[in-house]
Amino acid sequence: MKISVNSFCPCGSTKKFKKCCKIFHDGSNPKSALDLMKSRYSAYAANDYKYIIKTTHKNNKDFNNNFDEWKESILEFSKNCQFKKLEIIDFSDGLEESYVTFKATIFQGGIDVSFSEKSKFLKEEGVWLYHSGVFIDE
Repeated sequence: MKISVNSFCPCGSTKKFKKCCKIFHDGSNPKSALDLMKSRYSAYAANDYKYIIKTTHKNNKDFNNNFDEWKESILEFSKNCQFKKLEIIDFSDGLEESYVTFKATIFQGGIDVSFSEKSKFLKEEGVWLYHSGVFIDE
């Protein structure tokens, strides 16, 4: 789904997409793991596979050196989903390692595929990256 720059940001802020997560998609580095988490959710909603790839730590289980295959996997997931809501449950901010617990409300083909996850982020060379996540029960 194409997100209009004038739409409200998919991350749930009250800002327009162009003034919120899109600035990160366009090249600015998020200052916190929380900003990275929100901007990655928005990137999935906007089908921005480049941002997802760019912000994934090389030790993530989904990291793939075959970028064409990885791109197709991201696009296949994103284009078949409706990203309805992002709820931040908890945020543990650290200097080099941070955690964000969230609930993503997502529908795929009319079926609720929502999930909650505790995500780990690592800061490398001044840049936050998504390292891993563990699904949690609500």
